[in-house]
Amino acid sequence: MNLLQASLAGGAAFREPSRLLEGLTLEAASRTVPGVPYTLAAVLAHLAVTGRASLDLASGRTQAWPEGLDVWPGAPITGAAWRHLLDELTLELAEAQALAGDPSERARDVLTDLAAHNAYHWGQVALLRRVLGDWPVDAE
Repeated sequence: MNLLQASLAGGAAFREPSRLLEGLTLEAASRTVPGVPYTLAAVLAHLAVTGRASLDLASGRTQAWPEGLDVWPGAPITGAAWRHLLDELTLELAEAQALAGDPSERARDVLTDLAAHNAYHWGQVALLRRVLGDWPVDAE
């Protein structure tokens, strides 16, 4: 595994997203924290939307960032959408790691940007889970 792969899917200095999501329920992810303008569910939806757009760019499926893309979906997430969101994040992480194995120059640039972006938001996920009292005991 190279550093870019580890930065995207966990390893090196990065916690694995699968561990950050472990045991997370829609109920916990939908709870608000005073003074925080988003929920865990909203952060995860943001990660999925920006991840898909970035992977489409990195893979060459698209040539430009989608115009007018709503990167912070506002609608509350329902049960079926929650399961789909978690599946999408898992698939995106696998695709990102595969693309990072031997990336083109364009893919490397896009994936490096995605890794930095995601590190920030996965950190928010970890912090919010702690603040909400929903941090898995074995995730230390």
